[in-house]
Amino acid sequence: MKKMSRAALVGAAAVSSVVLVSAPAFAHVSVQPEGAAAKGGYAVIDFKVPNERDDAATTKLEVSFPTDHPLASVMPEPVPGWKVEVTKSKLDKPLEMHGEKLTEAVSKVTWTATGSGADKGVRPGYFQKFPVSVGQLPTDTDQLVFKALQTYDNKEVVRWIEPQQKGQEEPENPAPTLALTAAADDGHGASGASASDDHKEAAAASSDTSSDSDTTARVLGIVGILVGAAGVAFGVLAGRRRTNG
Repeated sequence: MKKMSRAALVGAAAVSSVVLVSAPAFAHVSVQPEGAAAKGGYAVIDFKVPNERDDAATTKLEVSFPTDHPLASVMPEPVPGWKVEVTKSKLDKPLEMHGEKLTEAVSKVTWTATGSGADKGVRPGYFQKFPVSVGQLPTDTDQLVFKALQTYDNKEVVRWIEPQQKGQEEPENPAPTLALTAAADDGHGASGASASDDHKEAAAASSDTSSDSDTTARVLGIVGILVGAAGVAFGVLAGRRRTNG
């Protein structure tokens, strides 16, 4: 029993040490859409920034946008306590958007904390989301890779710039990667659902009309029976009066 107990303790300690060592790997800058990020559409994406340090606050985030798949529209949402700066660069190949040619696109967005003291930046044990509206999303790729630099108030800079390679383990400092879903409007999506809904509504209306007609017919039938019965009764009474007279 003592040997088994010691083995169990050693195993538990090993598992505990693995969890402690592996935990920091999950606390990196990431990007996720609010809803779906469909190819060819627009989306709101959140850059999530956790604080990995116990004695320093994150006071700056720089996100480089992909140049191989530039986005024509990039609009950051204001975040209280942070100043945002949008940097644009000229494109090697102009983009077309709503019939217009664009010669430049956003290449970087930088957020800088503007608070003071303990309220400045992302404190230890907390995280912050930085929402950005982007579009149109490309149709010729399944993901977008963003490179991010996270700066602490002790001047330390963590570079989240390593892309994930297929079939390999996650790198030590992975770059935020946005997965794209299939295009929403493929001829069988919303338009098909709308047509189906219209068909159901028409069928329901027809059913309601038919039900109303049946009800009306029944009411008229009952009224007719009552009127007929009243007529017969009147005739009987009239015959009795003539006989008595």
